[in-house]
Amino acid sequence: MDGVIGETIALGDFMRSFGASMLEQVKASNPPVYLTVQDQQLEIWHRRQAIMAALKRKPFPAQSEAVQAISKLLLDRNEPAVVLNAEMGSGKTMMAICAAAVVQQHHPRTLIVSPPHLVYKWRREIMETVPSAKVWVLNGPDTLRKLLQLRTSLGLKTRQPEFFVLGRVRMRLGFHWKPAFLTRRLREDGQTLRVACCPQCMTPLERKDSEGHRSWISAEFAAAALSDQRLSCEVKSCRSPLWTLMRPGTAQHSLRDLVGAAMQKLPTIGPVAAKRLLDMFGESLLGTMLEDNVYEFINLMDENGELVFSDRQAKRLERSMATFEFSIGQGGYQATEFIKRYLPKDYFGLLVVDEGHEYKNEGSAQGQAMGVLASQCRKTLLLTGTLMGGYADDLFHLLWRLNPAVMVADGFKPTERGSFHGANMAFMREHGVLKDVYKETGSSSHRTARAKSLTVRTSKAPGFGPVGILRYVLPMTVFLKLREIDAKALPPYDESFEPVQMTEEQGQAYAVMASKLVSILKQALAMKDSALLGVVMNVLLAWPDCCFRSETVRHPRTRSVLHLQPAMFDDTTMMPKEARLVEICQQEKLAGRRVLAYTIYSGTRDTTARLKYLLEVRGFKVAVLRATVDASKREDWVADQVERGVDVVICNPELVKTGLDLLEFPTIVFMQSGFNVYTVQQAARRSWRIGQRKPVRVVYLGYHGTTQMDCLRLMGKKIAVSQSTSGDMPESGLDVLNESQGDSLEVALAKELLAAA
Repeated sequence: MDGVIGETIALGDFMRSFGASMLEQVKASNPPVYLTVQDQQLEIWHRRQAIMAALKRKPFPAQSEAVQAISKLLLDRNEPAVVLNAEMGSGKTMMAICAAAVVQQHHPRTLIVSPPHLVYKWRREIMETVPSAKVWVLNGPDTLRKLLQLRTSLGLKTRQPEFFVLGRVRMRLGFHWKPAFLTRRLREDGQTLRVACCPQCMTPLERKDSEGHRSWISAEFAAAALSDQRLSCEVKSCRSPLWTLMRPGTAQHSLRDLVGAAMQKLPTIGPVAAKRLLDMFGESLLGTMLEDNVYEFINLMDENGELVFSDRQAKRLERSMATFEFSIGQGGYQATEFIKRYLPKDYFGLLVVDEGHEYKNEGSAQGQAMGVLASQCRKTLLLTGTLMGGYADDLFHLLWRLNPAVMVADGFKPTERGSFHGANMAFMREHGVLKDVYKETGSSSHRTARAKSLTVRTSKAPGFGPVGILRYVLPMTVFLKLREIDAKALPPYDESFEPVQMTEEQGQAYAVMASKLVSILKQALAMKDSALLGVVMNVLLAWPDCCFRSETVRHPRTRSVLHLQPAMFDDTTMMPKEARLVEICQQEKLAGRRVLAYTIYSGTRDTTARLKYLLEVRGFKVAVLRATVDASKREDWVADQVERGVDVVICNPELVKTGLDLLEFPTIVFMQSGFNVYTVQQAARRSWRIGQRKPVRVVYLGYHGTTQMDCLRLMGKKIAVSQSTSGDMPESGLDVLNESQGDSLEVALAKELLAAA
């Protein structure tokens, strides 16, 4: 038989032999938009470089190149939106401010949407970077007043760079209103009636019944009749609103009470001090100072010319006043709605969306509000460290809100009723991964024939195809890795995983409990009852870290006891993982380094108080950051603890996953990881950021031979998936446990739990 005999070659050998030529072919067919050396518009490049050089703080070379690429996409290529996919700690805020400074040469106003606890960090960074910048903070009860002030200044040209920082929650908050009317006495058919009237023109208000007959609205029923929707007077020459803003749940207070209550929210000022200040200066003067958010309040002098507040008080007040909002008698109004209705389209030149991946959900109010703002601004810059969570539909709604024209051109359009479900599924089938599970069952319901029933269940899986990346991600995304920044800007970073061996008694108790619970779970799943799945998984994950208290496992529906496990350790005896944490803290304290310890059990299975006690009795100064500390004040809380000489801070990683620069804690220990890939990635990089001078060490601890090991290994897999859109595999300490890709973390963990039994 004649023919050509093919030669088999390993994929690695093939890539080593032909990889370079394949890369050149890809570059030729898909040339990058921006090249540092080969960029032809050198005059424009130098002009933009000069703008960045004139800032108070200068970006690093890699950061300035990213800003150049953003500017070319937005201004030269006229793209409506750009994504800055930069690694955590690489300075996304700095790069966004630099990009805004370049764009402001054409459009002087920049709108920034930020998580509420980072609003004042944005303000501080802008003031420290852009000369003569004017920053409006739209995050407090005075947001409407500031927006109205903006509207009155329409038409006035300004060359001063203006930044408007809008809190994400304030962006989507609506307003509360109530009907507004006056009461008049009118005579009809010899009777005196009390009717509701327009508060402006005094015309009686009317309503129609089902047959079209009109009648006056009585004063007694006016509030109910006008509460369904916001109405206006029907008189053409009037058209006054028949509603007014209101602040719900608050009674009317005097100005003195409002100002006194506001001052008591500030540090070092209690009821006695507030009364003394009110008696000395009056509520009008103090209210004006607080409402304008100026620092005149801190520098108040008494009648003898002496400062009212000491240096220590002034320092604490200054830190608190940077995030203080106070407003007198101001109602709320949805900021997004106001910008859409009452400010001209393209009034803001650039919209900067911080933590952009949090706007990916279809039905979320904040995602829809962000889409409205993007349509009202000339250009949009979205900042994120994790563009994808591993699934293709993470990008679908983001793309629709950033660049709908591309989605429409590719046929991913909503239905006539506005539903995106079909388009989303089509996007997933074309560019993502969908699993169709077919189940065939026999049927005995037919008398003369045997039939089979076939059911199909579709579920999504991690992954995003290269065609989708080439079509939707690469043309509008600028990438930056921490390692690309000047090597002198960042210290060494090391992640490691340490398995911890349980005690013999602890290990035996865990094995008995795991065997019993998994056996019960299998029986329940065989009966199509999945209610136990979450209970068993959570118990097996948590018990090794919480076996200092007894554990009662109950069925979630019947409340019957499935297993009762007594406590294994008393309040003073350390468990192996706790002993390892103490050992790490002792090593780091001798080296002059503070430790940040993460534990996900800070609620019903609280371990923070126990860890604090075990460390304090061994001579460490320990603080616990709890959720009761307001998000906007956590940065100040950490600074206070550092001033007090703390050695170890214990917290849930969810509390510090965004925005906080914890440079004072170069050593981070994960007692547990949890399920959230994004939280782990963010929390691990809290101290490895620009400005860090000490080597950063991150340690993951897990009990050997437990479900915790499976969880950590699966976390390593998901970190790899979440980085797929940036074309780079993460250098994570959990990589040693990584073998393959799979389902969502919870589902994969459940499968492995059952398979191992």
